[in-house]
Amino acid sequence: MMNKNRQILLANRPQGLPDQSTFEFTETTVPEPAANQVLVRAHYLSVDPYMRGRMNDAKSYAAPFEVGKPLTGGVVGEIAASNHDDFQPGDYVSGNLDWADYTIAEGENLQKINQDNTPMTTALYVTGMPGLTAYFGLMDICQPKTGETVVVSGAAGAVGMIVGQIAKLHGCRVVGIAGSEAKINYLRTELGFDAAINYKTTNNIREDLKKACPNGIDAYFDNVGGEITDAVLFQLNFHARVALCGQIAHYNAEKVEQGPRILPYLLTRSVLLKGFIVRDYTDRYEEGINDLSKWLKEGKITYEENIIEGLENAPEAFLGLFRGENLGKQLVKVIE
Repeated sequence: MMNKNRQILLANRPQGLPDQSTFEFTETTVPEPAANQVLVRAHYLSVDPYMRGRMNDAKSYAAPFEVGKPLTGGVVGEIAASNHDDFQPGDYVSGNLDWADYTIAEGENLQKINQDNTPMTTALYVTGMPGLTAYFGLMDICQPKTGETVVVSGAAGAVGMIVGQIAKLHGCRVVGIAGSEAKINYLRTELGFDAAINYKTTNNIREDLKKACPNGIDAYFDNVGGEITDAVLFQLNFHARVALCGQIAHYNAEKVEQGPRILPYLLTRSVLLKGFIVRDYTDRYEEGINDLSKWLKEGKITYEENIIEGLENAPEAFLGLFRGENLGKQLVKVIE
């Protein structure tokens, strides 16, 4: 065990796009677990866009980060010390823990990882929060049916690429929207998307969507918002379904943008639009994990991870999300 504990703190609440000054790197002593607690040594950190919202002092579905305290997020790691009967040193676990080498955790807030020939990182991805978000948003809200057209924004991100693959498993025509030619090629050649649109190079995204979706759009999984979503919504079919998952185009906005008035259009086409967070489905996690694990083992779902090494590089990994640098899941490898 190391004799020091490195931590990354929230230094201040950013206005607009965060930068390196938003974070503070510090060192402290390794804490000791009290009764019914464990000490977890981090192996990998999950880096996710929703964390930007927690940097604001605003009411939301998750409490804001505290200035001067460690950031927290999904972590997989190893029990380094235990005063809890259900956990032994050497057990691998996942949970919402500090951006640090070590975190004290209550046993009920951890899940043991069954390392059955799958990398531990899948607990932060395919069978973790991003995979479950994709699963429930698509299956419960979008309700894909054979022959329908499903459009996914942020399609080369952690959630988007899982959404597209599940839709393909259900016999849908899948169109992805992403921001580089490398991502577009990956979606089409590696994941089998029927079409993909590069929103950064298109001259007219509405026209490109019409070409890619000749029968209109039956379901839309929105990870992005902004002008991309504006273009998609005006091409929805009657009784289309929209899963409102993320709005990364707006996360760093300093004022509310004026957009199209979409409600009359949705009304006259009987469109279902539903915002959700994965915690809405806590009581159904086992269902999602079982299906995702099965598809993963059968090779019906594949995935990409973008791994940056070193706890000290976690802020840069986070900032890279807003530059579109990641293909698939963004992770930080903490332990050497």
